[in-house]
Amino acid sequence: MPDKFKALVLNQEGENFTREVKELDKSFLKHGDVLVKVEYSSLNYKDALILKNGARLVKEFPHIPGIDFSGTVVESQNQKFKEGDEIILTGWRVGEIYFGGYSQYAKVNGDFLVKKPKSLTSKQAMILGTAGFTALQCAFTTKQTREVLLLGEKVQDVLVTGASGGVGSIATMILSKLGCNVTAVTGKDSNKEYLKSIGAKNVINTSELDKEARPLDKGIYDGAVDTVGGNVLSNVLSHIRDAGIVAACGNASGIKLNTTVMPFIIRGVKLWGINSVTASIKRREFLWEEAGKLVDFALLEKSIKEVSLGELIDVYPKMLQGKTSGRYIVNLNK
Repeated sequence: MPDKFKALVLNQEGENFTREVKELDKSFLKHGDVLVKVEYSSLNYKDALILKNGARLVKEFPHIPGIDFSGTVVESQNQKFKEGDEIILTGWRVGEIYFGGYSQYAKVNGDFLVKKPKSLTSKQAMILGTAGFTALQCAFTTKQTREVLLLGEKVQDVLVTGASGGVGSIATMILSKLGCNVTAVTGKDSNKEYLKSIGAKNVINTSELDKEARPLDKGIYDGAVDTVGGNVLSNVLSHIRDAGIVAACGNASGIKLNTTVMPFIIRGVKLWGINSVTASIKRREFLWEEAGKLVDFALLEKSIKEVSLGELIDVYPKMLQGKTSGRYIVNLNK
């Protein structure tokens, strides 16, 4: 590797929080047993929170953020990986308590890595990234868990909230590919045509669900993916038919859930929490392999914005303000 490389470095001294692209040398990288030349990373909501102020997730400074990345192994002291292996990393608190992917080189624990399937490019892996991996988990939980694991009835009508965002848009596409009729929920009416282009059958405004929920409402959906939380999730639960599964993975609308036991004991609805950070390696390998079959990258790439490390500093506040849609990926060679 070269003597110097670029990385986005966060620092905090007292109340002064800074984020700056710097030139570093290899000695700065202090974690792990596998050195990776990073090709792509991405911007997730958690990344944006960390870029703002550390989000109480970063414990030591200076720090390199970026919770996911793809690239090629250049050095390895881990027997599972060798020079030249193409890898994907998401989760495991990389970018939080360990240095992350907003860097041209990253050193991480090899037990956190998954070998990239041949069906995906490094760029495609980060077009998905943590958001896409979470969406895969959500979609399989909502549909396959009920149909295959629980031997339940076919899942046809599903709801996806926050459908304009990274997780929501990819979940919409995957569930549509799996044969579901997807109703996409978005706060941006301007995204209606885009959501229909990636597979949504219907599009409704978030305002229809962002209100006080009834204990039980008309059963409309066989399952749902919720990326929003708060009142929206309360209303989603009340609209799920018998034995439906709601995969919940977000809290953009709040961390509190005002509901009753009625959906659970009258209709047997299941609220299934999705945490992509510590998913097992076997599950990761399975889902990344499935990704190539379920994601139309030619279609998805139309909504992808590719940015540099420097441009990332300008973009993350817009995500926190709800002014972004689709996915932002970070090209470490840009």
